Amino acid sequence: MTELLDTAIALDAADPLSHHLDAFAEMPGVIAYLDGNSLGRPLRDTGERIAQFVRDDWGTRLIRSWDEQWMELPTALGDRIGAACLGAAPGQTVVADSTTVLLYKLMRAAVRRAQGPTSKARSEIVIEQGNFPTDRFVAEGVAAETGMTIRWITADPVHGVRAEDIADAVTERTALVVLSHVDYRSGALADMPAITSVVHDAGALMLWDLCHSVGVVPMQLDEWGVDLAVGCTYKYLNGGPGSPAFAYLRAEHHGAVIQPIHGWWSASDIFAMGPEYAPVGGIRQLLSGTPPVMSMLAMQGMLDLIASAGMPAVRAKSISLTDFAVRAYDELLAPLGVRLLTTRDAAHRGGHITIGHDSFQQVTQQLWAEGIIPDFRFPDGIRLGLSPLSTSHEETLRGILAVRDALTA
Repeated sequence: MTELLDTAIALDAADPLSHHLDAFAEMPGVIAYLDGNSLGRPLRDTGERIAQFVRDDWGTRLIRSWDEQWMELPTALGDRIGAACLGAAPGQTVVADSTTVLLYKLMRAAVRRAQGPTSKARSEIVIEQGNFPTDRFVAEGVAAETGMTIRWITADPVHGVRAEDIADAVTERTALVVLSHVDYRSGALADMPAITSVVHDAGALMLWDLCHSVGVVPMQLDEWGVDLAVGCTYKYLNGGPGSPAFAYLRAEHHGAVIQPIHGWWSASDIFAMGPEYAPVGGIRQLLSGTPPVMSMLAMQGMLDLIASAGMPAVRAKSISLTDFAVRAYDELLAPLGVRLLTTRDAAHRGGHITIGHDSFQQVTQQLWAEGIIPDFRFPDGIRLGLSPLSTSHEETLRGILAVRDALTA
């Protein structure tokens, strides 16, 4: 135990990103917050950012702010996410609706393209059985609407989906493959470039769910040939509960992949109020209704931090945290019968690790009452979500010690 604490202190002292810890708001009553992969902490300046918006942008400029700044916010903020986190050139990312709505838009649009006159044989959507429920539910709904068939694939619960799994599943009938970059349960990191290449070799489109990887795992969507992607902003981008999601649509697909929810914000002339819908060109075509401007505020401060730190440094800190968590697990929790449900290979791991024990549902309730906040996932898993810019190694150790103490009490 003393050696673990000394290691945590040494790692924090050597951490080049440690100064960012002070950028986050205090957590009264919280001893360790290990759930940044579900809801990121607010920054210290988030309250003043929102107050300034109410006081000035909304309260003083009023409707004039639409012309002055808000009209371009969905695409401007999308470009910032693309540049800082996605490896995406401008004009391909937009902040708009919830993750669910954007998944529907892009899945439905991709299937519509696949059902065109030159590709009638493409009748299958490939998705993993253990993918996040929203992804599976939306895929099933789109399949029911369009007459598509779902081809389910089963992946290793710890190591996740591999390129070989996809190669065995895709055929000339595949229209779309939908996968998560990081598995929400185990934290397994999929090989995005290899899998995307396999899908393209089969003539299909690839849609990635980036909810558990954006802001913690570097990626190069443009370079890797990704067609479509969706991600949320309330996890590692710290946008706050219910903050809007973003969508990426590769430039070559603009005008060919047409989303189904036609609203005035994606009309070619938004204020013409014309009798027929004519879509605007470019990434704005993914918009539908008036964007949630207030909900786009908090994430802007986090994007500043990520841009300042750089994704390679964020990833290095993330690996350091998760490596240390695995070491602490080995020494403190494995002897108590706790199972490691995440790969030990950092190269194939996202920003969280998952541990399992039959008593963890009750343990989680006890931990929360004590100010230790991990995340429980049915049936018996605790996820330790270690957001690199807001979490220290010592805080990580405090959380794991609390799990040990709860099991031995």
